[in-house]
Amino acid sequence: MATQAVREWLGIQQFPVATQNKLHEYLGKLKQENVNTLTILVMGKGGVGKSSTVNSIIGERVAAVSAFQSEVLRPVICSRSRAEFTLNIIDTPGIVEGGYVNEQALEVIKRSLLDKTIDILLYVDRLDAYRVDTLDRQVIKAITDTFGKGIWQRGLIVLTHAQLSPPDGLSYEDFFAKRSEALLKYIRLGARIKKQEFQENSIPVVLVENSGRCKTDDNGEKVLPNGIAWLPNLVKTITDVIMNGGKSILVDQKLIDGPNPNDRGKFFIPLILAFQYFFVVKRIQGAIKRDIAKESKPLWELRDMGLANRQF
Repeated sequence: MATQAVREWLGIQQFPVATQNKLHEYLGKLKQENVNTLTILVMGKGGVGKSSTVNSIIGERVAAVSAFQSEVLRPVICSRSRAEFTLNIIDTPGIVEGGYVNEQALEVIKRSLLDKTIDILLYVDRLDAYRVDTLDRQVIKAITDTFGKGIWQRGLIVLTHAQLSPPDGLSYEDFFAKRSEALLKYIRLGARIKKQEFQENSIPVVLVENSGRCKTDDNGEKVLPNGIAWLPNLVKTITDVIMNGGKSILVDQKLIDGPNPNDRGKFFIPLILAFQYFFVVKRIQGAIKRDIAKESKPLWELRDMGLANRQF
């Protein structure tokens, strides 16, 4: 993985003062909880705006963006430091190729993260993608199989291209709600999260607009059609996810190698042996004893046992 040296986070100074103040406030809350390093993993299909979102958060062009090709060809980590707080953002290539999940790309991503701890997963998609299909479910399943179901306890959904006009008959909030609901349903199915468990630990969804056409308010902050300044809201949501629990994901060798197929079913071996003993072996032993008891003994054996009349 291409790694950039930890540099001073100067890009934060490019934001409006109101945005800077909010970011310092939220990051200060993390420091109060002894969180001095935050590592964000950005994943999703290609062309959804992962690299653009990374650039927007950092406030610098740290990831190449092109409308005609995938954002990155391999994982890239960008590290910035500010007031003794270190922010690491890992940009990843799209994991879909030719309409299928690219398992090789996933393997490269996973191995490039060896010995790193993932604090937050940003699963990026587009707000203006009107349909959710089986490919979305396959992508989510692939991420779950790679990092474990617990990754979604530290995950949030980022919907880019949020500066849009909804189709006729829908308000902005209604369109956002329906798009979020459809995607969250597929996340629950793809990650195999039980409905009750999913409701108790709902995954937040935030809106992002990386283009220059995003409107600004009186403070110079970039705001969406619903009036929310999206960058502070994104950082606030990240902070809330961190503080609401769930464990960070350590990418160790065991996670990279995956479960050992020889270990499958080991838990059931004692149960199977106990079942065989009590319901098979014991029954066979009982049947043998009953057969022996019913068997007619020869006269000489009965005589030796004193059970036969001696006749001479």
